[in-house]
Amino acid sequence: MRVLMVYCHPREDSFCAALRDAALEALRAKGHEVELRDLYAEGFNPVLSAEERGVYHDLARNREGIEAEVAQLQRAEALLLVYPTWWYGMPAMLKGWFDRIWVPGVTFTLGAGAIEPKLTNIRRLGVVTTYGSPWWLLLYLGWPDRRVIAGGVRRLMAKECRVDWLSLNRMDHRGQAERERFLARVKRRLSAW
Repeated sequence: MRVLMVYCHPREDSFCAALRDAALEALRAKGHEVELRDLYAEGFNPVLSAEERGVYHDLARNREGIEAEVAQLQRAEALLLVYPTWWYGMPAMLKGWFDRIWVPGVTFTLGAGAIEPKLTNIRRLGVVTTYGSPWWLLLYLGWPDRRVIAGGVRRLMAKECRVDWLSLNRMDHRGQAERERFLARVKRRLSAW
């Protein structure tokens, strides 16, 4: 399976980097072809410019300058997002990736009453993330990032697209043993892809 992994964390010495490496190891060991996008390392520009917004609905021009990223999405059979959850959502850099790359005609079309999916090539969606919050607070808040990704983003993919959500809450209070157990869990789950 062709997996597009989008990783978003500014520090190479972070636990998120260890999660990225564990995910890569598990997917490649299973024989999957993985394309890694490391948004910070690449210096990805998350800002949707006035010019880009001006041609956003122009299907003949809205891919200008993002052709490589569009091609990655279109050849992917699975999408895996690895990021820390900050302020109950994805980092701004990752949100900017969605804003700039997920354009009409590539990821969706505007239908009569709702958007219609265009990423029907993607049959699997995964998230590996960490939270500083305890699980009960996330439940109380309605898991904001999960609603956006598993609800809204997933809707643009194949009808039978499966979602795998791997999260570690109370990140700042976890010891090394707990982190190691979570790394092992990530490897086990992604080895089943």
